[in-house]
Amino acid sequence: MEFIKFSGVTKQYRNGVVALYDMNLSIEKGDFCFIIGGSGSGKSTLIKMLYREEKPTRGEIILGGLKVNKLRNSNVYKLRRKLGIVFQDYRLLPKSNVYENVAFALEVIGAKKSEIRPKVLKAIELVGLKSKLRDYPDDLSGGEQQRVAIARAIVNEPKLLICDEPTGNLDPVMSREIVELLDEINKKEGTTVIMVTHDKTIVNDMKKHVIALKEGHLYKDYKKGEYIDEIL
Repeated sequence: MEFIKFSGVTKQYRNGVVALYDMNLSIEKGDFCFIIGGSGSGKSTLIKMLYREEKPTRGEIILGGLKVNKLRNSNVYKLRRKLGIVFQDYRLLPKSNVYENVAFALEVIGAKKSEIRPKVLKAIELVGLKSKLRDYPDDLSGGEQQRVAIARAIVNEPKLLICDEPTGNLDPVMSREIVELLDEINKKEGTTVIMVTHDKTIVNDMKKHVIALKEGHLYKDYKKGEYIDEIL
């Protein structure tokens, strides 16, 4: 079932730079999709348009039945509540422990106290940090901090998990652990996962759907299992 669809999407910034040209692509519900491409290929712009940080100059974006580019600014929160976002730089609250960092994502949307604790504990257990509930970010390794960020992103049971270079600051072993965790969440929870990466080894080992961008164009849409000979 089609979950995300870009139809004729072009993005030109005010300075005249065109980041995406006439982009047409689709991602199915429950898919795990890598977005690859070199610097300036349009990866960041594509991701930002999914959570309405940017709007296309032309074309249409549909996510879970919502016409993203047509949403009023006052309704963007309705879209973002369907999403979880994981960044390269963790963005944890330094003076809050693991439990508090994850709970914060529910507190800011006004979730009831009675539903916060079970959801937070489930998310933390899913990322393998049950023994670290009261630890603070400075007490954790980079990989553990990223796991907390993932728990925070999935605690509201999003339909889509967007991961923007989540392994960029991690060594190869930790990178593999994080990607395997994302794969587990995809399979166990049915969450659609989109991950931007430069790691060719992980992309080829995971054998997932891969969308390759080059200079703002859709270079190739690889089917699951196709070998990627280069990260453009």
